[in-house]
Amino acid sequence: MSNATLDGKSISSEDAYKYAAEVLQAAQFPLVAGLGADIAGARAAILLAERLRGAFDHLASRDALADLEVVRSAGIFVTTPNEARVRSDVVLLIGPGLSSYWPAIFDRLALDKAPVHGGETRRVLWIGPKRNEAKLEGIDIETIAASPEDLPGVIGALRARVGGRPVALSAAATKKLDAHAETLKAARFGVAVWAAAGLDTLTVEMLQGLVTELNATTRFTGVPIGGRAGASGVLQASAWMTGFPPRTGFGRGYPEHDTWRFEAGRLVESYEADAALWISAYDGEPPPWSRNDIPLVTLAPPSAQAQATRGLFIPVGRPGEAYDAVEFAQETSSLVLRRASAPTQLPSVADAIAAISAKFSEDLPC
Repeated sequence: MSNATLDGKSISSEDAYKYAAEVLQAAQFPLVAGLGADIAGARAAILLAERLRGAFDHLASRDALADLEVVRSAGIFVTTPNEARVRSDVVLLIGPGLSSYWPAIFDRLALDKAPVHGGETRRVLWIGPKRNEAKLEGIDIETIAASPEDLPGVIGALRARVGGRPVALSAAATKKLDAHAETLKAARFGVAVWAAAGLDTLTVEMLQGLVTELNATTRFTGVPIGGRAGASGVLQASAWMTGFPPRTGFGRGYPEHDTWRFEAGRLVESYEADAALWISAYDGEPPPWSRNDIPLVTLAPPSAQAQATRGLFIPVGRPGEAYDAVEFAQETSSLVLRRASAPTQLPSVADAIAAISAKFSEDLPC
């Protein structure tokens, strides 16, 4: 079992938990950030932020909020990857690097197999893949070239042609776009697949506008790839606990959500937060801020210990690997229990937070 370290020097677990409690309890407005954890870890972190009257934010909240903002303002069509696998006869992939956001995506969607309802060949379109990314064995993919910067405009142009509206493109480009638009309109059950990590809110909204207009004459829906480090599960836990997603604060004694005020990096860089608990139990991703004088407590896997040269580092296990964990499963769009694949004696995020909380002095409000 790895030892905790303080400014790179070894410290006992008992002293580490005591030191962490002192740092967080002494803060006027502590930040609980990262939140790369399973559901139990997320619940413990949010409850800790509430008890300390601080704020909490997830390391991938920008990605999660890009989709959520569209849900809140305009609505969204979504389905599960399993239904897309069984029913879709047309799949529209959006943006580069989809397999880096979800490595099992192509196997899970079974793009090389025909849907069961008709036996016809499944058609796959991909807007803006990286170079050679769309060359997959056994899968015939029609591509629409687009750089990340051009992606919103291309989606907008495709939406315009689906609706029969003019676009300011060459005749050849318009003809190619029209062919793709006809493919989408002819779908019996079409599915758009995207990762908000590669898009912004307005692009997601444009894509959903395309899906909405296709639903006027056929069935079309979407499969969003959630943010990294358990972002989708943390978002759900945050919603049922506070009524809000991450970027929520408890400074007034009740939850307040504000995507600007409670963004982790801004709180640290502006000196509004005066202590931070950083949680990144999946990949040990470091904090995004440049300020290095804020009192910092880090919960991350032992593999991240070498880079933790300042502040307190407490090693924790990886959810679903070191210990059993309830997580959001991308393949079913639901919470599932992951049995530990390589159990260790490392504490879970929830266990570590419980050990820190047990060291708080009695005058801290509950």
